[in-house]
Amino acid sequence: MLSTQQLKFSRTTCLTLAFLSVLIGCHSQQSKKVENKVAEHRFQPDITIWPELDFAVKKSPVVEQKVAALLSTMTIEQKVAQMMQPEIKDITVEDMRKYGFGSYLNGGGSFPNNDKHATPQDWIALAEAMYQASVDDSLDGSSIPTMWGTDAVHGHNNVIGATLFPHNIGLGAMNNPELIEKIAQVTAREVMVTGIDWVFAPTVAVVRDDRWGRTYEGYSEDPEIVGKYSAAIVKGLQGAADKDFLSDQRVISTVKHFIGDGGTEGGDDQGNNLASEQELLDIHGQGYVSGLTVGAQSVMASFNSWHGKKNHGNKYLLTDVLKDRMGFDGFVVGDWNGHGQIKGCSNESCPQAANAGLDVYMVPTGAWKPLYENTVAQVKGGVIPMARIDDAVSRILRVKVRAGLFDKSSPANRPLSGKTALIGSEPHREVARQAVRESLVLLKNNNHLLPLSRHQNILVAGDAADNIGKQSGGWTITWQGTGNSNTDFPGGSSIYDGIKAKLANGDGSLQFDVDGNFKQKPDVAIVVFGEEPYAEGNGDIDNLEYQRGNKKDLALLKRLKAQGIPVVSVFISGRPMWVNAELNASDAFVAAWLPGSEGAAISDVLFQKANGEIDYDFTGRLSFTWPATAEQTSVNRFDQDYQPLLPYGYGLDYSQDSQLSDELNEKSEQRLEKLSSLKIFNRAVQKPWLAFLQSANEATQINSNVQKMGAISYKAIDKNVQEDARAVVFDGSEPAAIYFSASFPEDIRSYVELKSALSINLKIEQKPSDKVSLVMACESECQADVDVTNQLETMELNQWQTVTVDLACFTKNGLDAAKVYSPFKLMTAGTLSLSFADIALVPNSASNADIRCQ
Repeated sequence: MLSTQQLKFSRTTCLTLAFLSVLIGCHSQQSKKVENKVAEHRFQPDITIWPELDFAVKKSPVVEQKVAALLSTMTIEQKVAQMMQPEIKDITVEDMRKYGFGSYLNGGGSFPNNDKHATPQDWIALAEAMYQASVDDSLDGSSIPTMWGTDAVHGHNNVIGATLFPHNIGLGAMNNPELIEKIAQVTAREVMVTGIDWVFAPTVAVVRDDRWGRTYEGYSEDPEIVGKYSAAIVKGLQGAADKDFLSDQRVISTVKHFIGDGGTEGGDDQGNNLASEQELLDIHGQGYVSGLTVGAQSVMASFNSWHGKKNHGNKYLLTDVLKDRMGFDGFVVGDWNGHGQIKGCSNESCPQAANAGLDVYMVPTGAWKPLYENTVAQVKGGVIPMARIDDAVSRILRVKVRAGLFDKSSPANRPLSGKTALIGSEPHREVARQAVRESLVLLKNNNHLLPLSRHQNILVAGDAADNIGKQSGGWTITWQGTGNSNTDFPGGSSIYDGIKAKLANGDGSLQFDVDGNFKQKPDVAIVVFGEEPYAEGNGDIDNLEYQRGNKKDLALLKRLKAQGIPVVSVFISGRPMWVNAELNASDAFVAAWLPGSEGAAISDVLFQKANGEIDYDFTGRLSFTWPATAEQTSVNRFDQDYQPLLPYGYGLDYSQDSQLSDELNEKSEQRLEKLSSLKIFNRAVQKPWLAFLQSANEATQINSNVQKMGAISYKAIDKNVQEDARAVVFDGSEPAAIYFSASFPEDIRSYVELKSALSINLKIEQKPSDKVSLVMACESECQADVDVTNQLETMELNQWQTVTVDLACFTKNGLDAAKVYSPFKLMTAGTLSLSFADIALVPNSASNADIRCQ
């Protein structure tokens, strides 16, 4: 599921604003990266590989009779409306009354009244209003109740004050299915307080490449833990099939994302999975086998492709495997406009998805209305068979009947609704504190430095020590988890809060300084540091080196160590990272993952009891292999050549001696010599970028071979083959530009490190009358300009030539190469006429570049 931070914008506007300095989280409807491999072979599918499941929740004649009776009375328009799932930012209560949508959602960072600090009562009020509108048949003739779906992925994480559990990567380190079921039950209770029916969880991705920005959403790199957890979470959310299944204490669950999202090539978000069919089941399918068996009622389709075919449009996977062979009788919901990524589809029209087996289109932004209208027309025209629509709607109605939505009270009148004392309640937080304690993994403990005495003089340092937002990571109030302060977590605690409480009644002392300064030399320093929050797309990186190019945390550790102060490192991260230097500079090192709102629980494990006894020991064990090098991004349990720094299952307790050397290799040893040129324009602009024209402060996406906007005009031309180049004319009437931009950043640090240059093949037809700038941009206040006026002025007219610019010229002017949204923008306020063809980042070419900054 993706953010809703800019739902009022169209795709074009969203991507335009990403470059025009107001990017706040829009999401491209295109896959973030080009699928970097397409299967070189085609194999014959073998449906017999997949199991025929025996479901705990079986079809009931009573339920089926009610579903059939409802279906028989419905019009095509009413049926299609059941298949539409718009987002709260883009529909009104009156839209619900008019169309009777089968469901709706709030995406990450979306709130009632667009208010981040909306109260539980605000959530309930919206749920009640939408429900009443859905059962009002005065406009649409339908009284079928709607459902509200939400991303409660580590607690009810969109709601201020909710209990936030460790992210899944930390929960995997616990390896405790019983506690996982309790966590899911607590989540269900807090969700139901706000009148919501349906949770988009669990995520059962088995992560095979830790460069993936969603690594922390996976419990493990191995299906063993994922399979056990999936069943436990589904039971915790929905209840047991033979007890309180979908009672008024439970919510509908969603096993996601079907299938293979954790196994894409290179860890590319929404990329291409090339696993064999047997591997798809054995590695990526076990969470579905267990979760569906115990009764999960919905499955979310994945953005990724399998052997080049988008899963949202893969009939073999959605229908033949999931529904027919495995026997799943619930419904399949799409992900955030995922249908629009299918070949031949758009967000507004995609019969291919329904025909492949998608039952519910997740359709945020303004695309919901044209999609609804087009789908109705496609059903009437026979493009989508009526039998497929009836099957989809029957599945949706079956789940609604099983969930008792036709019989339960309205959202505001359900047993848990409005019981706001449950949100962030002490019993719920204690479950979260237990999860924090059990998720911690002790990687190093020289001379048994831990556990610490409460009688010592302690220094706490690091920018994550007193930062609940950073320790909670992405999918925390906002989609990316950014923009939060400690005041956004009433009832929560930072890691520093817990340490302070431990030392409050002892004879020790405490100093706190983010930068590690102190007035009295401490006995021990606890340094809490780690990754900044991120979610899907923004979290993708190209290797696992921590703070690559900016080792400020390492400098702090070394400075303390140089002063003879023992250092305990508490590392906050959403994945294992290459931290050899940081390990060497630490006497003890704790992988704390992303612990959520109950950071104080970490101190329970770090410190002894007042009498010197162990309070809580370390029980967490790695559910992800820890890399030996920055490039060891896809090392996994049972690999043939398995040579990690720390293996799957590793973790010390207080009885064990430390096993890590203090002289680990600190040389990155990146395999940069294998880096090939990164093509930005090659006959067409390359994914993930799209092309835009800008004139003054207005911009538009280029969607035609001939286009004009204000002071700039553009057309496709022939250089070597048909339309392999572009001609651009600036008329000088106002500042203008042509640029390429994406909504998610690219990490091009490897190209900077390999001394690459931006290479542009150009032909000048009219020389510039004013300054011409070449720009790269990383975000609104992070861009770098290079003046290329002189190079253009000295070029021969009407001759194809290549201009190259050292990437260091951009980084020295302020570009953050880790997060590049736009790799190319050419802008001027004057007149200029030129054509361009190939544009690329070329390794090992900076020393010969036309503009050098080394």
